Amino acid sequence: MALSTKQKQQFERDGFLAMRGLFSRAEIDEIRETFMTLAQDGPVPGLSDVPKARAGAPAAASDPLARYPRMMHPHKHMDKSVGPLALRYMRDPRLQPILADLFGEDPFACQSMFYFKPPGARGQDLHQDNFYLRVKPGTCMAAWVAVDDADAGNGGMMCVPQTASLDIACPEKADPTLFFTTEHVEPPPGLKPQMMELKAGDVLFFNGSVIHGSTPNTSADRFRRSLIFHYVPASTVEMSHYYEALSFDGEKQDIAVNMDGGPCGTTQDLPAGPH
Repeated sequence: MALSTKQKQQFERDGFLAMRGLFSRAEIDEIRETFMTLAQDGPVPGLSDVPKARAGAPAAASDPLARYPRMMHPHKHMDKSVGPLALRYMRDPRLQPILADLFGEDPFACQSMFYFKPPGARGQDLHQDNFYLRVKPGTCMAAWVAVDDADAGNGGMMCVPQTASLDIACPEKADPTLFFTTEHVEPPPGLKPQMMELKAGDVLFFNGSVIHGSTPNTSADRFRRSLIFHYVPASTVEMSHYYEALSFDGEKQDIAVNMDGGPCGTTQDLPAGPH
């Protein structure tokens, strides 16, 4: 899918772009059902990123994320039902030309994640992805697939316009009563987060400098599930050791690593940094 001039200009200005209805209802149903079936008995050892309570955070018994924590790198777990599915969608041929247009060069895939975000779950405070991926000399790119409709009521995604060219900030501490991650990046004066209002099947693309995050899910009965992929440009010479790059043909890429960074969003039980 070729991007229009208007879409490219929007991305250059704001650093994010929502592509509407990129995945079909049947595909989204497959993604949702596969992950929900695996999670039906609770967190999956080695895959689920279980947060532990910290001062001011909910106790595990009352924290919805203790029952439905995010799953990290599901595409690496080929022995589980989510593995082949995550790898297939991470290298989906509809994503490749969009990413190539936005990067201006070939993309390599380096991360998959699945967020369940059940009713009552905390959000993820405002942050910048390249704080964790540490891509050099450029930056990373996210493709955020909405598996449910995502809006203000169930803790939808927010992006801060005109932050695409910012340096990576040193984060402040997030409020553990509202957010399950530890980092907070304050937007520059005059710039405010914009709720993206996504429908299931929409894909939100944004670069690694864009300040973004989500609010708590205050709905009574609406999940806000999402399947998230991260990519790096072919010109990348270094990135965090936590990531491993693949071409869309499935070939591993030889990219130097550094010992900085870590998962996207440090959970409240651990200090910021690699883990």
